Amino acid sequence: MTYSTDSAFIHPSILNADFMRIGEELDRIASADSVHVDIMDGHFVPNITFGVDMVSQIVRHGPIPVDAHLMIEDADREAPAYAEAGADSVTFHLEAASAPIRLARELRAKNARAGVALRPATPVEPLLDIIGEFDMLLLMTVEPGFGGQSFLETMLPKIRRARKAISDAHLEVSIQVDGGVNRETIERCAEAGANVFVAGSAIYRAQDAASEIDALRTLASSHGH
Repeated sequence: MTYSTDSAFIHPSILNADFMRIGEELDRIASADSVHVDIMDGHFVPNITFGVDMVSQIVRHGPIPVDAHLMIEDADREAPAYAEAGADSVTFHLEAASAPIRLARELRAKNARAGVALRPATPVEPLLDIIGEFDMLLLMTVEPGFGGQSFLETMLPKIRRARKAISDAHLEVSIQVDGGVNRETIERCAEAGANVFVAGSAIYRAQDAASEIDALRTLASSHGH
């Protein structure tokens, strides 16, 4: 169920796409590994974006798997619907789940990878004892809820600590980073131990999205741990 931690995976965020042309915008990123879909409910974060219907449409028509990132309250009740909608990976926030282990097992039982996300200010240490319950750990490298923010350098030690704990436990758990990822920052994230990279504006603002995906993947692969 896991991504190989020896490879680099690029997940463009459609938060930066032109929603009037969503089919074409998905085709532009067909060479990526997954499309990152940010689900926001206006409560956990101020913005509102997509819901289950949008995810199921992207699953049906999109050229690549869906990586759903749920920035929503009441993840225990809401998250399973995204696995049922066909998302390849469903990531919920630890801050929004009351029974994270139970939820991760429910997502896996519905044939989705289970991911757990942390806001920048949430420490990773309390999660490390149960990290093997998840396929992926998403460490936010900006405050969730808004596109176009600058990468938080202060998150690099957090990535390193998480990767060391995962490696020491001989687990195959991916570390995803989301926020401010571009050609300037992706190498440092890879060196710290991340292997799944969400990039929004870096890819969608590029003239050739496929070339940008290739460039980011090459940079991350050459600097991986």
